[in-house]
Amino acid sequence: MTRVVRTPLLSVRQVSKHFGAVEALVGVDLDVHAHEVVALIGDNGAGKSTLAKVIAGVLSPDAGIIERDGVPVTFSSPSAASAHGIATVFQDLALCENLDVTANVFLGHELRTGGGLLADGEMERTTRRILQNLTVRIPSVRTPLHNLSGGQRQAVAIARTLIGEPKVVVLDEPTAALSVAQAAEVLTHIQGLRDMGLGVVLISHNMNDVRAVADRVEVLRHGRNNGSFRADVSHETLLAAITGAA
Repeated sequence: MTRVVRTPLLSVRQVSKHFGAVEALVGVDLDVHAHEVVALIGDNGAGKSTLAKVIAGVLSPDAGIIERDGVPVTFSSPSAASAHGIATVFQDLALCENLDVTANVFLGHELRTGGGLLADGEMERTTRRILQNLTVRIPSVRTPLHNLSGGQRQAVAIARTLIGEPKVVVLDEPTAALSVAQAAEVLTHIQGLRDMGLGVVLISHNMNDVRAVADRVEVLRHGRNNGSFRADVSHETLLAAITGAA
C-alpha cells in the first residue's frame, strides 16, 4: 500500500534567532498539519515565545526557512503572516476593554457599507456565527468586554483571529491566570479550531491542558528541539525532556 504523505500547513526548518550573544533559537524544526493541535512546551527561556513571534512575523529569523503548504515564505510583519493564513493570540490579547464583543472581533478590520458607514448588522451576524462555531457562550455580541470573564475574553481574542480565515492559529499561554472552569472553556474552543480544520500551535506551561487537547507535543530546551511526543506520553517523560534529564 502506498503511504499518503500530507504536506504540513506550516513548516519551520532549521530556524535560528540570536539576540546578541544569546541564542534564543538554534536550528528549530516544527510541523503543523490541518486538524491538529501541536503543543509547544519548555521551561522559561526555552524559546517558545520567540518561535511564536517568528511564526507571527513579529521577529525575523537569522537563519532557516518557513514554509506554508510546502512553499517557502517570508514574513516581514504580522500583516504579512496574516496574509499567508497565520494568526497569533499573544498573552496580552490586544483587546479594548471599553468596546463590545463585535467591535473587538472586527477591531482594525471594520466592515463598511457602500456609503462608508459601519456595517453593524453584518459584523454582528458574523461575530455570532464565529462564536457559535467555537461554542462560545456570552450574554450578547454587544456586551462590553469589561463585563466578560477571563475565559470569555480569551474566546473573543480567538474569534478575532478567524475574521481573516487563517489556516494556522498560534496561541501563547491561552489559559494562563484563568480559573479551572474558564480554562476548560478555552480548551473547548481550541478543540473547535481543530474540528474546523485549522492547525493550532498551543504554547503552554500547563501539562494537564496540553494532555487534554494536544495531538502532538514538541519540547524546546535552551532554544533547541528536545523531543517530539504523542499526546498520550507520560508526564514523567515530558518533564525529563523539559529539564534535560532524558
